Amino acid sequence: MTESGVAPPLVGIVVVSHSRQLAEGVVELAGQMAGDEVALVAAGGGRDGGLGTDADAIAEAISRADRGAGVVILADLGSAILASRTAIEMLGSDGTGPVVISNGPLVEGAVVAAVQASIGQSIEEVVAAAEAASTMDKGARA
Repeated sequence: MTESGVAPPLVGIVVVSHSRQLAEGVVELAGQMAGDEVALVAAGGGRDGGLGTDADAIAEAISRADRGAGVVILADLGSAILASRTAIEMLGSDGTGPVVISNGPLVEGAVVAAVQASIGQSIEEVVAAAEAASTMDKGARA
């Protein structure tokens, strides 16, 4: 809370996948872990509803997720990164906060990023946490 008793804006998260169902599932999981305070938005699938990515849909997702503290994007494959970059260029600097594409893993990165955002961490801290998720020990080896 700020001195005025108003909570500061939280970093938003956009999950970009070639699959609409995958993006929505990751958002659902991250939302269960982080709570409703964090803006988590899925941008998955192509314009025709099949597999693919859509820069216009990603730009819209960024706008919906931006609450003033910036937006972190997590994406599944290389062309999702390219479409995300195009979306960022399309938006320009029209009043949006900073937008950063994370190099973190899609699922673990989104969950960790959402949890960190929910506790009010900065965009730099949220990105660092998402990217550190790539080295998380899942305990698979004894």
